[in-house]
Amino acid sequence: MSVDPLKVAVYGLSTEGYKIASHISNKGIPVSIIDDSSGMAITLKPDIAKTYSSVTSFIQDETLLDFEPFDVAINNASYIFFTPRIRKSWPDAKNHIGSKFQDVIKHVNKDSSIIYTVPAGFGVNNENITLIEHRTGLSVGKNIFYHYMPISSIPSALFDAIIGTKSELDSNLTSLLSGLDSSNRIKVVDIESAEYLYSIRILRHYGLMSPIFEICKFADNTYQSQIMENESYDEMYIDDLVGGLFDLNTILSSLTGISPLTLLVKGNIAAVENYLKHLTEQIKIILKKYELKASKTKAIISWTFDPNEMRGDRLDIISRLESRLKDYVGDVERHDSLFDFYSSEKKIIVVSCSKDDFDRLNKNNPNSEIIIIKATPILGQSNIQA
Repeated sequence: MSVDPLKVAVYGLSTEGYKIASHISNKGIPVSIIDDSSGMAITLKPDIAKTYSSVTSFIQDETLLDFEPFDVAINNASYIFFTPRIRKSWPDAKNHIGSKFQDVIKHVNKDSSIIYTVPAGFGVNNENITLIEHRTGLSVGKNIFYHYMPISSIPSALFDAIIGTKSELDSNLTSLLSGLDSSNRIKVVDIESAEYLYSIRILRHYGLMSPIFEICKFADNTYQSQIMENESYDEMYIDDLVGGLFDLNTILSSLTGISPLTLLVKGNIAAVENYLKHLTEQIKIILKKYELKASKTKAIISWTFDPNEMRGDRLDIISRLESRLKDYVGDVERHDSLFDFYSSEKKIIVVSCSKDDFDRLNKNNPNSEIIIIKATPILGQSNIQA
């Protein structure tokens, strides 16, 4: 069965998936975006894409839109973008992604193209290709096509978008992607090179950041903290540290044995866990310093992030941070926007987990009695307002 060359399906009601779907819809091309939690496809017309600027607003009115079974949407599409919402932690995430991917390839047709946007470790794409050929009986690169286009969690104008492929990009796909990336630059390479380049990008990012978080833990007095602050190390937050955690785990899961690369990736992952432990220990010290009783203190985690992003690492880490804080403070709340500073008679400690959160809190804080802790490498007395 031949497919309609002008129809697109996007599997995954994630922020990344909606961005792709709305971009293509605005070109006047029929698009179906698939809610991977319900298994239903939603027709995304240009007027709808323009009405709903974000996936959050789109989801709120989702019941008012046109639906069709997701297998029909995939069956009719010639271009299928794989952009699932991943809410499992490693190692469960790997099986979760694999299960969703198999749901997609069961319904693809001859001459269709699959664009896999989930960051993958070494060899994962070749495993996907083997699976496609086994399940469909088609040959990738001849009568069905596969492209690897990892969507980065690290915004940077320094990097081109990467597409790995076993064949050349056809003109229709090139047109679909045109204008999607802000730099409008796409580097087309082979599958393996795409995996290497993307992994280098992630490790380069953490190579600059992880040592700062690790070393700054040793700054144990105000003078040392001020020196570190002058180096702008207080501009990095736990939000930045967590941003590529999924990518590190997918790289690690593709490695076997012990090698310098394995140790390097494990070290960067450990930096996240180490900082989480360090942050909660410092809060314990602050409670003791200000002689705050657990029963008369409220801890608020201020962390604004996109709940619909493809990766679920921030959601996982905030849950773990909340659990750790409850060992020292019985009353712990999460807030991802401005909140009522006068809503509690308890002493309030706010843990600000991103630069945007801190700037907003600092600007709108009407209560000088609130303690604001910056979740940066040099959190300490110089980063507390009391």
